[in-house]
Amino acid sequence: MKKTFLFLFLLLGFKAQAQFSQAARDSINKITQTDFDQMLDQLKIKRSDMRPGPSGNPSADNAANRFEEKVNKYTLPDPLVLKNGKKVKSAPEWWNLRRPEIAEDFEREIYGRLPENLPTLKWQVVLVKDTVVGNLPIKEKILKGVVDNSEYPSIKVEIELLIATPAKAGAVPVVMEFGWINNPFSRGPAQPIGLGSSGEPSWKEQLIMRGWGYAIIVPSSIQADNGAGLTQGIIGLVNKGKHRKPEDWGSLRAWAWGASRAIDYIETDKDVDSKRLAIEGLSRYGKAAIVAMAFEPRFSLGFIGSSGAGGAKILRRVFGEQVENLASSGEYHWFCGNFIKYASKLTPDDLPVDAHELVALCAPRPIFISGGSPHVEGQWIDVKGMFIGGANAGSVYKLLGKRDLGTMEFPKLGTSLVTGEIAFRQHAGGHSTGPNWSTWIAWACRYWGDCKYY
Repeated sequence: MKKTFLFLFLLLGFKAQAQFSQAARDSINKITQTDFDQMLDQLKIKRSDMRPGPSGNPSADNAANRFEEKVNKYTLPDPLVLKNGKKVKSAPEWWNLRRPEIAEDFEREIYGRLPENLPTLKWQVVLVKDTVVGNLPIKEKILKGVVDNSEYPSIKVEIELLIATPAKAGAVPVVMEFGWINNPFSRGPAQPIGLGSSGEPSWKEQLIMRGWGYAIIVPSSIQADNGAGLTQGIIGLVNKGKHRKPEDWGSLRAWAWGASRAIDYIETDKDVDSKRLAIEGLSRYGKAAIVAMAFEPRFSLGFIGSSGAGGAKILRRVFGEQVENLASSGEYHWFCGNFIKYASKLTPDDLPVDAHELVALCAPRPIFISGGSPHVEGQWIDVKGMFIGGANAGSVYKLLGKRDLGTMEFPKLGTSLVTGEIAFRQHAGGHSTGPNWSTWIAWACRYWGDCKYY
C-alpha cells in the first residue's frame, strides 16, 4: 500500500511539473507573439505579408529543399566592390572604405546595432579549485559578470563564465565556447581516458592534453533565447524594459557582446594568454560564434560549427533553412527587427550583404567552418551553403595576404581543407563539432604554435 501511495504521489508530481512546464511554454509563446506583432507594427508589415518558411521535416508537404538540382540561381554581392561601384584593390581601401560599408549593412539589416548606453560590468571570481577533466589535472574558475543595473534596477543580468587551464601551466591559449557550464544534455562527468578506457577524449580533454585551456560562457545568462525575453536580459536592461526598435540588436549580437566582456576579464587573468583566444559554438551558438568573430578583433581564431542560415550559410541559396524561418516568431529574436522585411516586403535577393561577407569581416584571422553528414545531421543547415560562404570570402583574405580555401568545388565528405586561413571540413557525424575537434586543434596549432602534450 505504501509503495502504491508513493508511486501515485510521484506520478502526480511529474504530471504537475509537466503541466507547469507546458504552462510556462505557453506563456513564453504568447509574450513572444505579442513582441513579434509590435515589431511588425513598427515596420508597417501585416501578418498576412509574411511568407512562411519551409518545414525541416522531409516528409512534410512544405519540406525545405534538399536537392541540388532545385537550387535557385542567385548573384552574390562582391565583397571587394564599393557601393559606388569602385573596385577595392588594396588593404587600406578594404579597412577604411569597404569593410565599414559591410559592417554597417550587417548591423542595420541583420544583427542590429550595439546601443550607445551600454552599462559597465564587474567580474567576480565565485570559485577557484584544483580538479580534473578526465584524468587530467586542471585549475578551474567559476566567474560571475555583474552588469550595472543602477539605471533600471528591476532587471538583473549576471553573466556565467567558466575558465579551465592545465594545472601549473602558466599563461596558455584558450578556446571559449558558447554553451552550458552544467549541460542539461550531458551524459555526466567526463570519464578518465587512456589504456583500458572506452570512447574518445572529450573536446575539453583534447585541449588540456595539448596544453591549452577552455572557457564556457552561458548565452542565456546574457540574453534569453526567445522573443519573450527581449524586454529582459541585457537588451531589456538597456531599453529599460521597453520593446526594441527595428535597428536594435538581437540575441546573437548580445551573446557576442557577452563574449567580448569575458575577454575583458581574461586580459587580466595570468593563467590565460589573451593574444591566443578562439571562439567556438554549434548551431545557433555557431551563428553567435561567427558574429562574435566578425565584430571582436581580439578573437584570433574561430571554430564555427553547423551555423547554417544566419551564420556561414548563403542566405540567397534556397536549400534547407531559409530567411523566412529566421524571420518568423520562433527565431526573429536572434536578429534586429529590420531583418523581418526580407521575409515579407523584400526577398533575400534584396539583402545588401550575404554570409560570405560575414566570413570576410573575420579576415585576416583564421576561421574554420564545420558541418556534419547530411545522412546523420540532416540537410537543414546546408553544409554546402556554408562552404560557399567560406569560399566566396577568399578574395578578401587573398587581398590581405592570406590563403583562401584553395578550391571553389565542394569537397567529398571527410575531406579536410586546412591549408589556408579559411578552413572547412564536413565530418561523418551528426549535429556536433565533436568529430572535427582533432582536425581543428591540429590546424589551430599552426597559428598558435608552442603545442605540447601533457
